[in-house]
Amino acid sequence: MVSRVIPVDPFDLVLFGATGDLARRKILPSLFHRFQISQFCPQSRIIGSSRSALDRAGFQEMVAAAIREFGQEGETGEEDIQAFVELLDYVPVDATGDMGWQELKQQLRADVTRVFYLSVGPSLFPEIASRLSACGIATPASRIVLEKPFGHDLASAQALNAALRDHFDESQIYRIDHYLGKETVQNLMALRFANSLFEPLWNSTHIDHVQITVAESIGVSGRGEYYDRSGAMRDMVQNHLMQLLCLIAMEPPSRFTPNAVRDEKVKVIEALEPVSQENLARGQYRANPASSDPDSYLDHAGNPNSRTESFIAMKVQVANWRWAGTPFYLRTGKCLRARESEIAVYFRDPPHNIFEGAEGVHGNVLVVRLQPDEGIILRTTIKDPGPGGMRLTGANLDMTFADSLPEAGRPQDAYERLIMDVIRGNQTLFMRGDEVEAAWAWADPIIAGWSQSGAAPQPYDRGSSCPEDSLLLMHRDNRRWRTIGS
Repeated sequence: MVSRVIPVDPFDLVLFGATGDLARRKILPSLFHRFQISQFCPQSRIIGSSRSALDRAGFQEMVAAAIREFGQEGETGEEDIQAFVELLDYVPVDATGDMGWQELKQQLRADVTRVFYLSVGPSLFPEIASRLSACGIATPASRIVLEKPFGHDLASAQALNAALRDHFDESQIYRIDHYLGKETVQNLMALRFANSLFEPLWNSTHIDHVQITVAESIGVSGRGEYYDRSGAMRDMVQNHLMQLLCLIAMEPPSRFTPNAVRDEKVKVIEALEPVSQENLARGQYRANPASSDPDSYLDHAGNPNSRTESFIAMKVQVANWRWAGTPFYLRTGKCLRARESEIAVYFRDPPHNIFEGAEGVHGNVLVVRLQPDEGIILRTTIKDPGPGGMRLTGANLDMTFADSLPEAGRPQDAYERLIMDVIRGNQTLFMRGDEVEAAWAWADPIIAGWSQSGAAPQPYDRGSSCPEDSLLLMHRDNRRWRTIGS
């Protein structure tokens, strides 16, 4: 049975960068679907803003086209689209100049929640925050939403946080990591903290190791210049994979409130041990003439001398009582065999095999799939059916959401949930400033280590599972990566 939708209070949402790619592909279609299921009251408004010289009608036409192109198939009826665009307005604003700010102020109402969504380059964050404050547009009850990256290193993250806090309280700042809006990530917390089955086993006594994988099948074509300044470490590990690690490793919070949850996540990051260069592997995909896109990373980046990694794997240790001796293996990369994101928790093998002569008695594996086919799988060992003695085999207890909960309908896009949480004022799924800085404080020495060594990333074939060095990272611990695309 589909949960009852509770409309939110009226709001004014100002979308800076409203004509940009992210707004068209994700933010506006997500807002449309929330409107479509009656989560907006009629008094709510969405005001687009950018330097483009559009009027209200032109913006409405652009948004309608974006919804038709990027909205969920079968859920983009013209009647709903036309009703949605009636909520829209548009004000041209120059983020670094004086144009449009007073006109924007006149559009906003005093008696509703104000949300400022900055779907713009991070260099504009401080400038927009400053002008919102200086022009009297931001109120003590306003909320400001930021897209990553939140800095390039610790120093820039600290400078960004300081600039934001000059004009907004930390309780008003919402730093989006869309991975935290995924249904399966939410279910990870429910799985751990709403069931007595797993929590007594959630420690190094019972868990051998944890694998966190975020694999992408596409390269960096079209965004190579940006990616070459960041690489897999900055683009994925320091934020997305770090958040997944925190949710796996955190202690149970005293209550399910934003700061109680985020306090425990910060403790995990602060407990991470430094990662030596021996415990990581970096790779860069190379050309493949047989591929539909045969170019190499160097071709896509436009930099023939680039030493930026498109793949990284590392062994991470959490130095606390719960996890001492249980490694976390992280990997992420471009142009791999399949698009796949998952967390695999490997429980230890049974201490004694009572089935003499029977092979196949192995520890259980709990797999949390984030994409594709969101769901949770528990691998168990059972008797192979049929005569012939005690033969053991593996079997999965499979809760693929689409199959197990068909009445729930299609999964929400992560942006839908996160945007609605901003409007409600719920910061649980958003990164706090000290959390961002703690993650950079851990990541910076790792990046500095390979920069000082001058080591080049290892080439790997497009469509492969990973570079050879990442396999050795596991093999020397007598472990293996789960197969990507299996």
